[in-house]
Amino acid sequence: METNNIIIRVANIGDLHYAKNITDEMESSAKARGTGIAQRSPDYLEKKMLEGKAVIALLENTTWVGFCYIEAWGHGKFVANSGLIVAPAFRKSGVAKQIKKRIFDLSREKYPESKIFGLTTGLAVMKINSELGYEPVTYSELTDDEEFWAGCRSCVNYDILMSKERKNCMCTAMLYDPADHREPEETKEDFKKNSKIYERLMEIRQSRLLRWLNRKQDNGTDSNPIKMVLKYFLKPKFN
Repeated sequence: METNNIIIRVANIGDLHYAKNITDEMESSAKARGTGIAQRSPDYLEKKMLEGKAVIALLENTTWVGFCYIEAWGHGKFVANSGLIVAPAFRKSGVAKQIKKRIFDLSREKYPESKIFGLTTGLAVMKINSELGYEPVTYSELTDDEEFWAGCRSCVNYDILMSKERKNCMCTAMLYDPADHREPEETKEDFKKNSKIYERLMEIRQSRLLRWLNRKQDNGTDSNPIKMVLKYFLKPKFN
């Protein structure tokens, strides 16, 4: 696998022809994981490229390696780095981390006052986010923009999300608040120290979350074990 000649840059008009291959891989990857992401059309990705709101990784400037794009919600109060995808041959090469760093920097350039958030089921993405300074939060701290949540309809877990009134689902919510955030080194060390806990939490989400979420809350307290463990070990900003 060649990684030395990979260029990671802001996508432009010359990259439009990659859009179909990228969306096909996004759909294939989601099916393989047994989870879902908001489905996007090639036209949608092309629009992001033309707006300068996408990052693409290319091998020798000819073969697409990875991709990610920016979405703004709530009139720009929130920004999401969405659709992160790496071609199968280049996974576990460190490319995803480089793409996440570049799209994060691009988001900070274009939306310096915005909160940057993400929803993920992947432990690797959680680790990368932590290294950038994201913190785990409850869904209530994310955007209430209806258009954003409508994008979850294509996810296989959409019924779970709606049955819980958008307060919880299979994804972990993470947030970077430019006005109130811990330094990346702090969140990176937290993740490093508690990586086994994160790993266990991801297993819990896959195997037992449905049962736990369906239990009634007792005495008005939150009985969600995932939130309690994250609160205790990682000190995220839970209200």
